[in-house]
Amino acid sequence: MTEEGSELVYPVAGLLGDVPGTSRDHHVGPLSVDAGDDLSLAAPVEGDLHLARTNRGLLIRARLATALATSCSRCLRPIEVPLSLAIDEEALPSVELTTGAPLDLSEEPEAVRLTDHHELDLEPLVREAILLSEPIAPLCRLDCPGLCPECGADLGDPGHVGHEIAIDPRLEVLRGFKVDGEPETD
Repeated sequence: MTEEGSELVYPVAGLLGDVPGTSRDHHVGPLSVDAGDDLSLAAPVEGDLHLARTNRGLLIRARLATALATSCSRCLRPIEVPLSLAIDEEALPSVELTTGAPLDLSEEPEAVRLTDHHELDLEPLVREAILLSEPIAPLCRLDCPGLCPECGADLGDPGHVGHEIAIDPRLEVLRGFKVDGEPETD
């Protein structure tokens, strides 16, 4: 069974009432998600969500895609970094399905929980997956030369003129260093 999802909140009371092993598939997105303080998305989040009933709750498997709007860590140009997000979690109920009585949450305080209305809110899991997928030092291309340390211009710009890099006078003596009798070259 495939259902279209327009939000990141899914009612799952019916699935919780089914026998373990029962599953539902949903299409996610395209949706705009708040990625957090210092991140902005360049593309909506979109993909597939598979929910399966376990003996304790729900198994969540999501394969999503989006793109991050950021800048190259070497030349500072704006770039888009595609992200593939994988979510594999088990969500547990927070209230008893038939009576509505609150369940003891102290046994597994870090577990993903369904809402009191038996809904799965996928947004915090998507946000966490985006944060975990964010590259530490994104590059516009693998061989990006970066910025000139003298003038700050992009070293990849064909019009950039090279600069003679001044050497610290204390290190000038190393210019005469020889390896195996051959003088070192710049």
